[in-house]
Amino acid sequence: MIRLIAPVLVFALAACNAAGTPSAPVAAAAPSSSAYANLPAGVSPPGFRLPEGSGCAGAVARYEAIMDNDLNSGHVSQSVYNKIKGEIAQASAACQAGRDGEAEALVRSSRSRHGYPQG
Repeated sequence: MIRLIAPVLVFALAACNAAGTPSAPVAAAAPSSSAYANLPAGVSPPGFRLPEGSGCAGAVARYEAIMDNDLNSGHVSQSVYNKIKGEIAQASAACQAGRDGEAEALVRSSRSRHGYPQG
């Protein structure tokens, strides 16, 4: 009986470690601007979550979600938001071109320039 269980267990565990393609960031559903309508200024809607993911794609997605939330909750003006969105677009283009280090540096630089802590 043990001889039968051991190979099955080995194959089951091997399946858990099977290599797959790296996953893109899982975008949390962004709340619509109407979700902020009845909230006091500066308050995020219930259930707001940052996107998951690693590398430059995750960093870009999280920063973009933070900025969208900050615009909708009144933390940032439209003109500042537009400037930062341009910086995020540059980081996103670098990331999509495979220049991960450059993309992450652009995100870090923008966050620092606009007073957002690294995270």
